[in-house]
Amino acid sequence: MKIEKVIVAKGFGGFFWDDQAAIKTGIQRDGFIYLGRPVTPGFDSIRMPSECLSLLLILDDGQIAHGDCVAVQYSGASGRDPVFKSDDYLPFFREHIVPMINGRDITTFRRMADDFDALVFDNKPIHTAIRYGVTQAFLDAVAKSRKKTMAEVICEEYGLEMADTPIPVFIQTGDDLYESVDKCILRRVDVFPHYLINNLKKLNELPEQLEFTKKRITQLADHTYAPYLHYDLYGMAGQKYGRDLDKIMEDFRNWSRIVDPYSLIIEAPFIMDSREETVELTGELIRRKSEEQLPIIICVDEWCNTLEDVRFMTDAGGAEMIQVKTPDMGGLNQSIAAIQYCQAKGLKAYLGGTCCETERSAQISAHVALATRPFQMLAKPGLGIDEGYQIVMNEMLRTLAIVKERGCP
Repeated sequence: MKIEKVIVAKGFGGFFWDDQAAIKTGIQRDGFIYLGRPVTPGFDSIRMPSECLSLLLILDDGQIAHGDCVAVQYSGASGRDPVFKSDDYLPFFREHIVPMINGRDITTFRRMADDFDALVFDNKPIHTAIRYGVTQAFLDAVAKSRKKTMAEVICEEYGLEMADTPIPVFIQTGDDLYESVDKCILRRVDVFPHYLINNLKKLNELPEQLEFTKKRITQLADHTYAPYLHYDLYGMAGQKYGRDLDKIMEDFRNWSRIVDPYSLIIEAPFIMDSREETVELTGELIRRKSEEQLPIIICVDEWCNTLEDVRFMTDAGGAEMIQVKTPDMGGLNQSIAAIQYCQAKGLKAYLGGTCCETERSAQISAHVALATRPFQMLAKPGLGIDEGYQIVMNEMLRTLAIVKERGCP
């Protein structure tokens, strides 16, 4: 089977791009927007509507394979590629990418993805958003050519055994904590609430939020419901305390006491100016936390953008859980390899992504999750709780039903 024609359409992401560097200075909010000027190159304002490029592959039997090129909310931060403005990248896409794909034989996902992800233009890799979207479309094309689900294709090509139940889903509530927490509890979500702790005021308010969340769990659910409570600190612990791990450990003890009997996942306590410094401090914090046997999992996100970053973080002991942030990794093949590396080294893999993705990239991520079986996956796109949750959960449930009905192993 061949790719007969390539269509590219501009579209929208599920949330907004934010200039993280500007926000972390404590800049003032005005309604939904941030006041002030952006500081990260590529941003026209601190908050901008996210965009995508949809790639549609017309196969020679008339079927259409589809993937979306998207970039993360905090584009341009911690070594990431810049914001992915459609109009900026569409000419490059039409001039270089479309001719490369048009007329191509559909072989295996692994071969097609590896070949494309490794391409270099002007001595630089292609923007991660493009690599992400094109490999999504390749996976869909291979699945359609074999009349199988995308999860089955990944399992076949990587020698994996598919999950027989949905992967635990992590919902990020963003700024709207109170009603969102109730929604998560009523849906019996496995992991929540994230809470977007992107300034020192929110970090200082965290004990109050922990007390509130625990209280709502006890009010709205029984003792059989035991979610993980996951909070992303965006490096605020390091910003508040510097290298004073004694003070951070005091917070850890207090937070653990407040949420008992529930366990915490603390993401990105440090975001330093380099990957090496971030790993050094995070690794020491993990060691001290483990000595006291605190029920906290420390997760790393920033400075973990590539497969090489994942390997470095893992081998250096700089994480207990790594967010494999799909748009930052580039090709889906890189996300799969990163999850496998974490699992082989005894770390928990979190198949993440961004609220700025689309329903299509989220659906395809659900297939990756079923095939690779990470510890948790992100509900995406958006920050609306119900929308992202139903997209990824329903895709997993539908896929599992199809596989079961066919009697596939």
